[in-house]
Amino acid sequence: MAGTVNKVILIGHLGDEVKVHYFDEGNSIGRFPLATNETYTNRQTGERITNTEWHNIVVRNKLAEICEKYLTKGDKVYIEGRIKNRQYEMDGIKRYTTEILVQDMTFLSTKKNPNAGEGTPNVNQPNATRQPNQENINNKSHNEEDDLPF
Repeated sequence: MAGTVNKVILIGHLGDEVKVHYFDEGNSIGRFPLATNETYTNRQTGERITNTEWHNIVVRNKLAEICEKYLTKGDKVYIEGRIKNRQYEMDGIKRYTTEILVQDMTFLSTKKNPNAGEGTPNVNQPNATRQPNQENINNKSHNEEDDLPF
């Protein structure tokens, strides 16, 4: 393989509200922590153990504004992005951080709008998968023939 790949896929829950900073040129940057969990059972004790990893998520421009508007602490999201390491100086001390720069995101939590009785609009979630309406499933004829060869 001649090239390299820097790709991250995460599904997790927001650990805090999205904090957005707006710049003079109209650009914006949003940041929030994302928690992912790994659960397993200790074979010796039978105890169920959960380890939580925290990820620093960075969204930019329009996506930052959408996240600020629709996401709240605890919401579940699917994120695709890339890892970025950077350093900064605080109080004369060099510090390092690892961030996930989001390239694509899908909201997985269902929100109910008290006025409309519907979930968060999918127009702001380009890769959101729509769930089939239960009525449409139930109204489908059970006598329809399948195209499957077996």
